[in-house]
Amino acid sequence: MIAAPDRMPIARHFFDRPVLEVAPDLLGRTLVRTGPDGPIELRITEVEAYAGQADPGSHAYRGRTERNAAMFGPPGHAYVYFIYGMWFSLNLVCGPEGTASGVLLRAGEVVKGADLARARRPKARKDRELAQGPARLATALDVDRGLNGIDICAGPDAPLRVLNGHPVHPDRVRSGPRTGVGGEGATHPWRFWADGDPTVSPYRAHVPRHRGAKAGRTVLDS
Repeated sequence: MIAAPDRMPIARHFFDRPVLEVAPDLLGRTLVRTGPDGPIELRITEVEAYAGQADPGSHAYRGRTERNAAMFGPPGHAYVYFIYGMWFSLNLVCGPEGTASGVLLRAGEVVKGADLARARRPKARKDRELAQGPARLATALDVDRGLNGIDICAGPDAPLRVLNGHPVHPDRVRSGPRTGVGGEGATHPWRFWADGDPTVSPYRAHVPRHRGAKAGRTVLDS
């Protein structure tokens, strides 16, 4: 049986492009998370692009480390990192191997498996908040470092994969500065979102942390 066009998996060559092409093209695509509790599907509505060693805002700006090694791998893999000592964030690696570019998944609409997402995000007041922000998204989809480096193009049994979905029309794609990024990367308009979508997270500018301030943050929408 031939799958409907929106249910076709995205092939690796989709990710083997410059990050500023891949990022807006991910809007409207369907992210599928398959786990022991069952599947969850998410319509991607907000992303951020990070351009590796050419981007001061990227984890890979200063080169390869044990933590960011997955970013340097082949396109079509996941890069998951732990942030603020509390939350995980999910990125999709793109560009030629070694370029260390990736797309942070910032927000989306849970379109299947909402009961699972609600159980993992009991503080969400409305379903639009279930994956509204990268930490919330990762929590709703049960994403942790165990998924770091997995191949999202490995086929139907992969724990993470991306389907064609319904891409957002270019006229509805908006861009602006990335949330919470400071320094030389603060003004890059590399955050992309679907205009008017209620699941998109609010923009927050970078706030410098004062020496001696307590480490960590308690917000889930960072």
